[in-house]
Amino acid sequence: MMTHLDISKVSIEFPTPKGPFKALDNVSLKIKKGEFVSLIGHSGCGKSTVLNIVAGLYDATEGGILLDGKEVRGPGPERAVVFQNHSLLPWLTTYQNVELAVKQVFKGRKTKKDMHDWILHNLDLVQMTHAMDKRPAEISGGMKQRVGIARALSMEPSVLLMDEPFGALDALTRAHLQDSLMDIQKDLNNTVIMITHDVDEAVLLSDRIVMMTNGPAASIGEILSVDLERPRNRLELADNPKYVQYRAQVLKFLYEKQRKVEPITQPKKVTPTPPDHDEKVAS
Repeated sequence: MMTHLDISKVSIEFPTPKGPFKALDNVSLKIKKGEFVSLIGHSGCGKSTVLNIVAGLYDATEGGILLDGKEVRGPGPERAVVFQNHSLLPWLTTYQNVELAVKQVFKGRKTKKDMHDWILHNLDLVQMTHAMDKRPAEISGGMKQRVGIARALSMEPSVLLMDEPFGALDALTRAHLQDSLMDIQKDLNNTVIMITHDVDEAVLLSDRIVMMTNGPAASIGEILSVDLERPRNRLELADNPKYVQYRAQVLKFLYEKQRKVEPITQPKKVTPTPPDHDEKVAS
C-alpha cells in the first residue's frame, strides 16, 4: 500500500530565555491508509508535539508532513483531533457541539436535512443519540468523550489524531470506549494516530507502536508491529502468548532502555528564628 501520511525528518525547536530548546530531532514515520499507530513514551518525550505538528498546530523547524503527497501547512478538517479533555462548549447541547463542526466543514456543501442526518449518524456511531439534547454538565465523563469523538468523526477526517483520549476515565469506561473505537475504525477505515501512556491499550488497539526516546531532542527509538488478528477481544488476548510478548517488549523499552529517573527535591532545612527581646521578657 502507498504511504498515506509521511512524517519526514521532522525536528522542532522552541525559543526559551536560555536559548533554543530542541524538542524533536529527525522524526520520520510513514503511515498507511487505515493504519492504527500509537505513540508511547515517558512524559516530555515529544509525543504531543508530534501530534500537534501533524495537526498543523505547530510548524516544524526542519522537515515536514505530507498527506497524500500534499504538504501539511496549518490545520485542516482532514486531520481531526480528539483531546484528553473533551473540549465541548458547555452552553451547547450534545447535538449542537457536533453541529458546530459539521457546519464549519459542510456548510454550502450539504443541505440542512443532510447535515441533520449526518449529525445523527455520527452520534449513533458513538451511541449518544439518546443524549443529544443534554449539555455537557448533564452527562458523564465517558459520554463527553464519546461526543468529542463524534464531533471529530463528523468532519470526515482521513486522519484521526487522539491525544490520550481515555486517560482521564475509569478503567471500565475506558474499556468500553476502546471497544467502540475499534468498531468505528474497522467500519470507517480512518488512519489513527493515538498518544497513550497505557501499554495494554497500545497493544490492544494498534497495528504499530512507535516508542519515543526521552527528551530533549527526542526521536523514534523503536517501532513494534503488532501482528494480532482483528477483531480483537481483550479477554481472549489476556492469555495470548503474542500479546504477552508485545506487552513485554514495550515495557522493556520504557523501563530498561529508556528508564527515566525523576530527581527527588530535598526539602529545604528551616533554621528556627531566635525569639526577639520582647518575647524573651514575656517568657
